[in-house]
Amino acid sequence: MAVSTPVRGVGSQVDYSLSFVIAASAAGTVIEWYDFYLYGSLAVFFSTQFFPKGNPTAAFLASLAVFGTGFLARPFGAILFGRLGDIIGRKFTFLTTLLLMGLSTTLMGVLPTYNAIGALAPVLLVVLRIIQGLALGGEWGGAAIYVAEHSPDGQRGRYTSWLPMTASLGLVMALIVILAFRLGMGEAAFAAYGWRFPFLLSALLVGLSIYIRLRLQESPIFQNIKESGRASARPLTESFKDSRNRRLILLALFGQVAPLTVIWYTAHFYSLLFMQTVLKINYVTVYCIMVVAILLATPFFLVFGSWSDRIGRRDLTVFGSVLAVLTLIPVYKLMERNAGNPAALTILVLYQVILVAMTYGPHAAFMVELFPARIRYTSLSVPYHLGVGVLGGLLPLISSSLVVWTGNRFAGLLYPIALCVLGAVISLIFIERDTHKVKIWDEVAGEQMPQYPA
Repeated sequence: MAVSTPVRGVGSQVDYSLSFVIAASAAGTVIEWYDFYLYGSLAVFFSTQFFPKGNPTAAFLASLAVFGTGFLARPFGAILFGRLGDIIGRKFTFLTTLLLMGLSTTLMGVLPTYNAIGALAPVLLVVLRIIQGLALGGEWGGAAIYVAEHSPDGQRGRYTSWLPMTASLGLVMALIVILAFRLGMGEAAFAAYGWRFPFLLSALLVGLSIYIRLRLQESPIFQNIKESGRASARPLTESFKDSRNRRLILLALFGQVAPLTVIWYTAHFYSLLFMQTVLKINYVTVYCIMVVAILLATPFFLVFGSWSDRIGRRDLTVFGSVLAVLTLIPVYKLMERNAGNPAALTILVLYQVILVAMTYGPHAAFMVELFPARIRYTSLSVPYHLGVGVLGGLLPLISSSLVVWTGNRFAGLLYPIALCVLGAVISLIFIERDTHKVKIWDEVAGEQMPQYPA
């Protein structure tokens, strides 16, 4: 993974490799996703701990609604931390977001339940979920930009494709930790108080990640534009005032982010909920299916990221979106027919996660290359987190509500299918050119890419 050849000239020496840049960025992002998805993985438990008893269905939907508040907060985090990232710097911002995520997640582990403090319990839960959403709204964009602004032109898809894996690996980590505590403690103890331990573990993980990230320097591209006085003083205004940049934000949101995010949540969360609540499969089996399928699919992020350096990034997302439209309902009907066959279910979930890799693997590079460096953090983060936070984050609630409303167990798939159709059409018609040949180092003319030690 290490890069020892500069893009042009000799370049300036740095005291860490590109491998370390990627590892430090990805490690922190994995932990943030772990923190964020602990709640989603434990939604069934939260519905009994933080909401009134008497109507389990209403409590479960309320729990999913609280899960959704974290996603709704993410665009605001993108605005807040995107601005800081464009004004102060990439490194400072994603250190701050990591600290906030760790603090809010740890506090969830000590939060009093509804039986202890009544209606204040869900209120505090919402507050902590909002803080989580704000933090994650600044994290992913910062990590993606930081890696991309250290990567050579022509290989950016290859190197940034390590980051999309972090969302999947964060969920894997959450599932493994939860499974270990549930099996180790027993169901009664876990339901009573054991669910708190995965949240408390976050404090240790975040501390380790912050220690690693403190060794990083600022992104060389941002450092150059800041030292030369070209950094933006009002990145949010610049991002939306310019009609061309505003158009790019909208195209990125509806043409690229919308389809890839609903494919991600369908593969990771809708499939998990479908197997547990519809097919009534034991949670241990479901967790094992999810972990094995995600781990088997992980290399495909790197495959599709590398391919996008050669064949382009837009068309991979479109192709994955079209496959999702054509196959999601058949896949879930096959899951229903094979409810007693864990191997078949693993293959069907694996297929869905490969679709995620096809659409998500090239995405970080695409977004970085779409926007200029001086307003990149803001311009990238806002559409990404509007899509992932609003369009994708509400998928569990919207899809579950469609199933309850229609009585059709496959009705929830209509929502991701609709957004995939929308995304494919917009990308093909309005995104005229791909970004894989964009040379972001040309923005810092006269400055050479650092030469990394092998």
